Amino acid sequence: MMQRHLVIFARAPQPGRVKRRLGTEIGMMEAARFYRRILDRQIRRMTRDPRWTVWLFVTPDTALRHPAWHLVPLSRREPQRRGDLGRRMKLPFATLPPGPVVLVGSDIPAMRESHIARTFALLGRHDLVFGPARDGGFWLVGARRVRPLPFTLFDNVRWSTSTALTDTLTGIPRHVTVALADTLDDVDDADSLRRLSV
Repeated sequence: MMQRHLVIFARAPQPGRVKRRLGTEIGMMEAARFYRRILDRQIRRMTRDPRWTVWLFVTPDTALRHPAWHLVPLSRREPQRRGDLGRRMKLPFATLPPGPVVLVGSDIPAMRESHIARTFALLGRHDLVFGPARDGGFWLVGARRVRPLPFTLFDNVRWSTSTALTDTLTGIPRHVTVALADTLDDVDDADSLRRLSV
């Protein structure tokens, strides 16, 4: 069986650089503490599971040795590099060793190992899998990688809008098979924080 790769896209948990919208409501220090707690929990859960190998693609690029990543070996930490979100998201799919890749955000409190396992199962029958979010975006994208990603994937996507998933799906050629995973949400503001028991 080919190795399965789980990529966590993570930002160094520095006040004012993470969860800024939430930070305007609860304070930047508190927002950074919340993000660090969610990120730490997510990394702990996912690195315990032997069904996949966890990689961190981090920003800023100079933060590869940040203590928040201590559970992931330095050899499996990579910089996100420059470019818009779409360009940075393409990097793991193009550079990791052979095998299916699932990429997730770093602030999905409800994400469990079962969600990731189901996504890898879907990749057994589909080229791409997306995990929708209720705000119109997506928290997960997976690729089987038996053929190169569509060249235009993530082009012309209006990021951080209610059309991000629709824009992405519109740009996928018809011959590429797509499935949807579970719907989960990140925490962007105080309202979404109150809806979660974390």
